[in-house]
Amino acid sequence: MTTPDSAQTIVVAIDGPAGSGKSSVSKAVARALGYGYLDTGAAYRALAWLVLEKGVDSEDADAVIAALDDFDYFIATNPDEYVVRVGETDVTEAIREPRVSAAVSAIARVPAVRSHLVELFRSIAAGVDAPGVVVEGRDITTVVAPDAPVRILLTASEEARMARRSAELQDDAAATAGAELKKRDQADSRVVDFLNAAEGVTTVDSTELNFAETVDAVITVIADTQSPVS
Repeated sequence: MTTPDSAQTIVVAIDGPAGSGKSSVSKAVARALGYGYLDTGAAYRALAWLVLEKGVDSEDADAVIAALDDFDYFIATNPDEYVVRVGETDVTEAIREPRVSAAVSAIARVPAVRSHLVELFRSIAAGVDAPGVVVEGRDITTVVAPDAPVRILLTASEEARMARRSAELQDDAAATAGAELKKRDQADSRVVDFLNAAEGVTTVDSTELNFAETVDAVITVIADTQSPVS
């Protein structure tokens, strides 16, 4: 994905760990700027859903790769009309089920899967009909869009991320949120470094920021990056 010129869609690449708020913040930023929004994690979840529906072992890399042949994927890039489909099936809610969450890290560790989906993400981002697109996930600033004009690592302390994730859930799910967040971070860190900013990537630490302040901080980075140097 080459760096866009003024006639092309501006790519804003945002990385971050689980519980950093990157999905909700990215969506709010896209909405505020009139940009498209691409949640790359949804594709890994959708593939995990398909693998489970097929009765395939998510730890069987060859079988997971074979499932790509039937992975007819669609995701809306309008931040106000978020929908995910596999074939004709709306999986927007299904991909958030605990069984999918438990399988997705194994799916994402398969190199052939990552290569296939990276090309898919680039194609989707290039086709967005908007002045810009916010692309968020785990290795966006380094692999998917390493030459994007705006690259941000959105992070927060582990304590803050655990508290936010717990607040989103209820009852037993909230009680186990911290352990699940740590488990996911450990699994995903085998594949990508999402806790340290690569060269040229701006870090936005939201530990002491509320949601609106975090959105404003990201928009400020975008504005500063796009401002002409005097």
